[in-house]
Amino acid sequence: MLFSFHAAFADRQVRRMYLVGCVLCAAAMAVAPAGASGRDDHDRARQAVQAGQVLPLPTVLERLQREVPGQVLEVELEQERDRWIYEIKLLTPAGQLTKVKLDARTAEVLRVKPRESREDRR
Repeated sequence: MLFSFHAAFADRQVRRMYLVGCVLCAAAMAVAPAGASGRDDHDRARQAVQAGQVLPLPTVLERLQREVPGQVLEVELEQERDRWIYEIKLLTPAGQLTKVKLDARTAEVLRVKPRESREDRR
């Protein structure tokens, strides 16, 4: 009985994560990359996904959870020089606020930067 409860819980978590990923993907596409303007940014980001230059956000989040698990708080899609970057802020299971930069084409983690708490700064 415990196993089936755990399997049902895990399945629900996967569906929830997928739904969150879809919502965040839509939000990321609506967020303008730095230095550009409104509607054109949304169209550029959507075209980048359709052209295969950018992985869909649910795919990126699935890969991210394997390397840096945590609750996703914010997602930004930006173009830096010649490549697209996902910048994801998350809360780790240990309670650490962390910013992760990923190559949007490959989902390769480029940088993990934990944010210092106010107590750590003192």
